[in-house]
Amino acid sequence: MKNINPFNSKFSIAAIALFIAFGFTACKKDSDVSPTIAQVAVTMPGFSQLEAAAIRGGVAVVLSNKNAGDPSGAFTVFAPTNDAFAKLGLVNPQDLNVLQKSFLTNVLLYHVNNGNTLQTSLTGGASVSSLLVTPPPATPVTKRIINRNGEFFVNGSKILATNVKADNGTIHVIDRVLLASGANIAQTTIFFAEGKGFVNPELTYLLEAVLYCDLAGALSDANAKYTVFAPTNQAFRDLGQLLGVPLNQPSDIRKLPKATVTQVLLTHVFNLSGGGKFTSELNAGTITALNDQVVTLGAYTNGYLTVKGRGNSTAANMAIPDVQTTNGVVHVIDRVLLPQ
Repeated sequence: MKNINPFNSKFSIAAIALFIAFGFTACKKDSDVSPTIAQVAVTMPGFSQLEAAAIRGGVAVVLSNKNAGDPSGAFTVFAPTNDAFAKLGLVNPQDLNVLQKSFLTNVLLYHVNNGNTLQTSLTGGASVSSLLVTPPPATPVTKRIINRNGEFFVNGSKILATNVKADNGTIHVIDRVLLASGANIAQTTIFFAEGKGFVNPELTYLLEAVLYCDLAGALSDANAKYTVFAPTNQAFRDLGQLLGVPLNQPSDIRKLPKATVTQVLLTHVFNLSGGGKFTSELNAGTITALNDQVVTLGAYTNGYLTVKGRGNSTAANMAIPDVQTTNGVVHVIDRVLLPQ
């Protein structure tokens, strides 16, 4: 991995150097100091949404100062581009209002860790800490560095550029917003269903189905490392139309036989070798769910894969991939996977 990877990237070492050198000429004359992480992010093109998120999430001031929590005084930030935010539908600053402020803050903290973590440390299999911590006993939520055929990723996000220097740390540029809940899969589902992540509750049908089928305990297992495909609310409504059983509200799931719903849910849960898998670790082919149902993954394309159950005529698309939990990885999809 080069310090600046020109492939599929808008960034070059010359461009970054020019913005740092000339964008802060006045600042240098007045105080003879380098720009902070916050100032670099503001000045570099393609990071206006990160700037808006940092302001709304209350971390802009933190990243404008030395890190009091680390002897080096430094932070490391994995910085999503505007295009990365757009993949979540967050194109303009006002779009950030679809996220609860506390959730946005936690999302941003997951992108930051103490000290200078340089490119030489970003090797396949490496673990990188973060400022996001789990509920008590509080432990930092980590990120995973993945080498996919010579290209490097943090979780499912491709690293576009590395070692952008700032007065109070280091910036690495990434192509997708990193998401982590700091909780297990069941708790994460409850979190989104109660509207604590997105202002409009999501995964409410999935939560109802999990409770109906008594699977919350299994999805809370601290020793598990599952890969889970989580259908959206609309995916369940579409399933109701397909079955001729209107699913107008989550409780309508209970109109369906419990055994049938259980079989469907288990088709979405995988205990893959090596633990929960990010998109950067998945490949086209078949994988086997907990109920021995075979599911087909499509080609890895621009960081996404399609997912298709044997009972589906059309494959599901990933709506929000790579949500890290304490006991696996969740990929939100737009269609319910059906067993054979």
